Amino acid sequence: MNGLRTRVSDVLAAALIALSAPALFIGRELPLSMGLGYAALVAGLGIAFATNRLLARDLMLIAVPLIGISLISVEANLEWGNIALMGAVLAACVVFPYVMSRWVFRDHVVRFPGRPGEPWSRWEWTWLAAVLVLGYLILPVFFITSGSYQNWPAVETPSEIARLFVGVGFVGIWDELFFICVVFALLRRHFPFWISNVLQAIVFVSFLWELGYRSWGPALTLPFALIQGWIFEKSRSVYYIVTVHLLFDVVVFLVLVYAHHPTWLPIFLVGPPGP
Repeated sequence: MNGLRTRVSDVLAAALIALSAPALFIGRELPLSMGLGYAALVAGLGIAFATNRLLARDLMLIAVPLIGISLISVEANLEWGNIALMGAVLAACVVFPYVMSRWVFRDHVVRFPGRPGEPWSRWEWTWLAAVLVLGYLILPVFFITSGSYQNWPAVETPSEIARLFVGVGFVGIWDELFFICVVFALLRRHFPFWISNVLQAIVFVSFLWELGYRSWGPALTLPFALIQGWIFEKSRSVYYIVTVHLLFDVVVFLVLVYAHHPTWLPIFLVGPPGP
């Protein structure tokens, strides 16, 4: 009976940490929502410290980065100052839990595994090809019909185009390093796969909403986040899930350029947005 109570309290604590993300990122413009987000973080950590110190320690490694991200805007902005600030904060959100896990707590739960010397399977190569096809068919429909492409600036100069390309790729790599190798990995230490995966997906989708995947974007990003967690569970390779994400992001970049400048890249089946 005590074990059951502890288990329920563990799930509640982790759920509160994950549910802080929609309040902090989706509801960022509402002061009440931000307050609820911070309250959820405090409550989640409080429950964990009262019932399971090891879980509390791991949830802290998720909560601190979430607070750091909440202090900046992650909306698409290609100004140099914003790129530097966002890049530094996001990098710190991966470095902090890694350093704490490896050298302070000395459990090395946060790691970035690969499969040295083990080639990708035929299924894995097939999925990479499928990713390109699915991205080509789905992403233009989402960005153009929802109008979400307007959440990214209309790049004009070679410098802006390069910054958009690098920025989209950087955030894609960071997504996998943080949401999978940090959030999912820390939760997976304490919970079954599907609980861990659903909770990381809540945080993943909330961040992507603020980044610009709005309207019906969660119908696209939620399955993607869940599939990435499942692939990582099976493949144990951060390099593979990063490759999957970057293939999607190449299509995202091309769609964004096409949506703003239809005559530049008329390669998609979906017509350009109206005037």
